Amino acid sequence: MSYDVIVIGGGLSGLTAASLLAKRQLSVAVVEKSYNPGGSCGIFKRGHVTFDIGAAMLYGFGEKGFNAHRFVFNALEEPIEVIRHDLLYCVNFKGRRIRFFADIDRFADELSDVFPAERDAIHRFYRDLHQLYQHVMVETPSYVTADETDRKTALKSLLRHPVSYARFLGYLNRSARSLLTRYFKDPELFKFFDKLTSTYCYATLEEAPAVLAAVMFVDNHIGGSYYPAGSTLFLPGKLEKVIEENGGEMVLEAEVVAIDFSNGRPSGVTLADGRTLTADQIIYSGTVWNLYGKLIDPALSTDEQRQWAAGQVPTYPSVVLYAVIDRSVIPEDTAPIEMLVGNPDQLDESEITAYLLSIDDRTLCDENEHTVLAIGPSFEDWDQADPLAYQQKKQKEQERLIGVLEQRFPGFSRAVRSAEVATPRTIERYTLKNGGAVAGPKQMLGQHLFHRQHTRTSWDNLYCCGESTVMGTGTPTVTTSGISAANAVLKQRGLEPFVYQKDQENFVRIVEKPFLAEQLHAGVAEPERTVMRQALGCRLCEHPSCTAGETTDIRGILRRVAVGNFTGARKLWQKAPAGPEMLELFESRCIRAQGVEGPVPIREIIRYL
Repeated sequence: MSYDVIVIGGGLSGLTAASLLAKRQLSVAVVEKSYNPGGSCGIFKRGHVTFDIGAAMLYGFGEKGFNAHRFVFNALEEPIEVIRHDLLYCVNFKGRRIRFFADIDRFADELSDVFPAERDAIHRFYRDLHQLYQHVMVETPSYVTADETDRKTALKSLLRHPVSYARFLGYLNRSARSLLTRYFKDPELFKFFDKLTSTYCYATLEEAPAVLAAVMFVDNHIGGSYYPAGSTLFLPGKLEKVIEENGGEMVLEAEVVAIDFSNGRPSGVTLADGRTLTADQIIYSGTVWNLYGKLIDPALSTDEQRQWAAGQVPTYPSVVLYAVIDRSVIPEDTAPIEMLVGNPDQLDESEITAYLLSIDDRTLCDENEHTVLAIGPSFEDWDQADPLAYQQKKQKEQERLIGVLEQRFPGFSRAVRSAEVATPRTIERYTLKNGGAVAGPKQMLGQHLFHRQHTRTSWDNLYCCGESTVMGTGTPTVTTSGISAANAVLKQRGLEPFVYQKDQENFVRIVEKPFLAEQLHAGVAEPERTVMRQALGCRLCEHPSCTAGETTDIRGILRRVAVGNFTGARKLWQKAPAGPEMLELFESRCIRAQGVEGPVPIREIIRYL
């Protein structure tokens, strides 16, 4: 098969690039190893419970600030409903709960109560950074990466606020610590900010560039913290919907093992099953290590390129606990996102971030339950040579993580109804993130911004986006990298790029919380609403019992219907339709048929399609 553009990797950056290109009517194919698009941003189910895979601290949907997600959905003209958290998150630091209010002055007061001797300096620090952010980011909205910024646009912005821009650029090659020393003296306050940079960009104050810290310390307050109503299924699902509605193709459960070249230029990809796809242009959204270490033949790259890529320092490997607990054990004032600082003096395995998103979204589990996703660093050796030892280590790690949560939520260990752990090996197996480094290369001095992989490569038709590129870690940043990659392709083709329009129609809707099951698809007319709600009941089994090896992809059809992607669902059905008797068999095999809720009404949904 031949396409205008092939996108390697169906995470948020790749899906963003592909959806924008499809919107411009280019023929696009997204190749993704998993059966679900989204990469780290997506869901899996255990029984009736919905878990987020990983990326669930979502910024970028606000009306102001670095709102890349809002820009994309407005550009795509695709509606999406999101929940805005009252608190960005809480940091549990040395026995104190520090609440991150959206209002910067209120947060500065909160932080000052913990560090009263620094009160004036704290308010001055956030006031200065707020002004800088307002001048550089808010008043001149831009949705391109630094390496793709137009010089004329940058000059206009600089002339508008020359002093702020001079200060901002002055932070480019300095550490975050050097920025803080201009304001603070209390070493304990430095330890607190060190935990923030570790959370935001997986780097210490000494490692993190001041230019990034200056943005990160303010940006979340300006834009707010969000969660897609109904789970993170809807964020990648909506992008996939735009791709398929505009003629694009999702090539799922297919791993790219090589980028093919012709006459010295990339010409397509080879898949693990032997298939080859060709395209005029290719966008790669994976890690820089896999690009130069696996996909490009060493004979076609330079020693310098390969050594540079191999030398990129990764963020620390992560381990994730997924648990269902009794709702009663979680205090009413708990924030949906809570960072637990175990050791203020250094980063160790006692530091985890807990996501309790069922506080704001009650569609994720039963009324008397909460879901918990807890993620933190792991410095264990997760060699799988001995399967028994590996499983024992996973069990030990599960008990350790539950013990950490017990300290914040007394009674937690007794309240656990079910739990499982994803190790760095698990993360790499499902997302191809090398060594379980969930944030790719560390965004640290020496390998930050322009020292990272640029949007454009040595080959004029191979582009990059994702966490290895200039913007680095975080959902708004990888989304921005996807916008830049798409625009670079469009410019090369002489097509109109996607740029900020002041009067652009808004397609992002903030919904009330707690968000309830009856609110799902409330704005959708019948009979679509009923069918979409029915499809949401699919458990998206990794090994579906319904089709049991048959070519009809019921799981993929239902996933698309659940987010309103009827075009994609019909395309998938038409690839491998099944007769009435087979559909009846599929429904009888549905894993839900074993419980009181009964099977997903597969026949009814297919009849509607």
